[in-house]
Amino acid sequence: MRGDGDGWVLASDGSHFWGRHGAAGLLLRAPQPGGGTAVLLQYRAPWSHQGGTWALPGGARDSHETVEEAAVREAYEEAGLKAEQLTVRTTVVTATAIGQVWTYTTVIADAPEQLETVPNRESAELRWVAEDEVAALPLHPGFAASWEQLRSLTAGIPLSS
Repeated sequence: MRGDGDGWVLASDGSHFWGRHGAAGLLLRAPQPGGGTAVLLQYRAPWSHQGGTWALPGGARDSHETVEEAAVREAYEEAGLKAEQLTVRTTVVTATAIGQVWTYTTVIADAPEQLETVPNRESAELRWVAEDEVAALPLHPGFAASWEQLRSLTAGIPLSS
């Protein structure tokens, strides 16, 4: 059912996580002019959870969705990206709630170029950022905790053309 994943999960330690069936985000990579790789980041709207930080487009997974479907849907909703513009390469669980079955899965995908984006109300800004510059931004805590792992993983995956 569409939207049945929206809602908070409360962990046994009192922390809370968005997405009744877990959550997923899209780490979209594209070549930079002159070489190197850029990733698409979302500056979260001030009213949102952890607003005012940079993160990946993403959100709650509905019960009927795979993590890939959820991440691609969220990228469409939050950045206007269409599934046919993306090539999914792999997935990695980047967070797990203590005492819960809740996970955040990052879906790594490629685009042939830095695609035009259309932000929704959850995105104060969308920006293609050079991989080397990501860590210098004020990152969402969950994304900050997983960035080095993701960067290490993507270093072994050449950009698809």
